[in-house]
Amino acid sequence: MRYVIAFFFPWLSLVFQGKLLSGFICLILQLTLIGWIPAFIWAVTALDRMYNDRRTERIISEMKKH
Repeated sequence: MRYVIAFFFPWLSLVFQGKLLSGFICLILQLTLIGWIPAFIWAVTALDRMYNDRRTERIISEMKKH
């Protein structure tokens, strides 16, 4: 679902991740038709980074248990 939001509303995807300033800059970028594509790519890469960070934290916490 987050990828659908990132596709249609890249700025909102960044705001949901807690990146308010990035979301505002992304909104300004999205207001232009040409800027919408980089805004979408920015939102998707930010989502991927968030999921990778979560996975890394989970792996580290599992390693500390053992």
